[in-house]
Amino acid sequence: MNKALKLFIIFTVLACLAAPITLFAGGKQEQAEPMEKEEAPMEKEEPIEEAKTVEPFDIGIFVPGVVAGSPLYEQMVAGAEKAASEYDQVTIKVLEAGFNQGEWEEKMVSMAATEEYELILTSNGAMPYVAMPAAEAFPSQKFLIVDAIYPGHPQMFTLLYNQVEQAYLVGYLGGLVTKSNMTGATPELKIGMIVGQEYPAMTEMIKPGFEKGGKAVDAGITVDYRVLGNWYDANKAGELAKSMMDGGVDVIMTACGGANQGVIAAAAERGRYVLYFDDENYKLAPGTIVGCAELNQERAVYEKIVEAIKGTLPYGEAVIVNTADGYVDFADDNDLYIEAVSEDVRAQMADMLKKIRSGSLKLEITKFW
Repeated sequence: MNKALKLFIIFTVLACLAAPITLFAGGKQEQAEPMEKEEAPMEKEEPIEEAKTVEPFDIGIFVPGVVAGSPLYEQMVAGAEKAASEYDQVTIKVLEAGFNQGEWEEKMVSMAATEEYELILTSNGAMPYVAMPAAEAFPSQKFLIVDAIYPGHPQMFTLLYNQVEQAYLVGYLGGLVTKSNMTGATPELKIGMIVGQEYPAMTEMIKPGFEKGGKAVDAGITVDYRVLGNWYDANKAGELAKSMMDGGVDVIMTACGGANQGVIAAAAERGRYVLYFDDENYKLAPGTIVGCAELNQERAVYEKIVEAIKGTLPYGEAVIVNTADGYVDFADDNDLYIEAVSEDVRAQMADMLKKIRSGSLKLEITKFW
């Protein structure tokens, strides 16, 4: 019995010693757990995290052509991707509709018919009209259409850039270059313009803006204007550029999508110059591309998609943005621009840019819609 009693006492003491250790460990965890629980709500309460939590929102991107080589379509997709990356339930899907414009309307209707998308995003001045049958067939479908204008349609929000100003920027530089002593400048006061196709924004904003810019430098400057007829034939674009240069043109603004490469290659071969439209792309041909008039479509798309996700995009409205707003500009801070363009030309260009960026120089759009 004494031995049993001794064992009982030993186990009792050990049990008593173990109990406080367990209780202490448990108490420590209980003290740590509230701290962890206090931190978790703090993370959930951060405004940024809550703002990113939304209902599922699917975006279909309708590209009237292909993305690669088309600066505005590249920017459109990039802006949508940026917006989608900031929200946990926002998705995007890109449809490249190709160059057969006769198929666009049917493809747009098919896209809307899936009823997958809270928003269809597209870009092109013709897109409001291309989207009209889809809008009529599916009255709940919403559209964000940039680089276009169509006020008053309850399913569409459209945003138009002041491309009179955009074209004026490169037209003015073209005028300065053709009058300069730069290596590729010719004695003739001729600047050129090659475009993919004619459409209202081209004939009512871009072409007159470019001409106005050139003649602001010298009223005697003439513009050689050519229409390619599509957005992809680089060989034909190159031949047009060579023909223009044979006639004395020393600087060409190119706005023909994937066919821009043909214009750039022809100018580089002859030692002449290119003015690039819609994007900053000096690196594509350093020394040949001497000016880039850019549209900040990535920013515009990003901002408007965020509004659409939040439910604040005012469908039915049409807005026009310009240089003073920061959506239209000229890329003059690139080292390749500084290296390619003579100091006196850059100084004159800087004076004009200061005026148009501040809003003291304003170029109005003649209503064409």
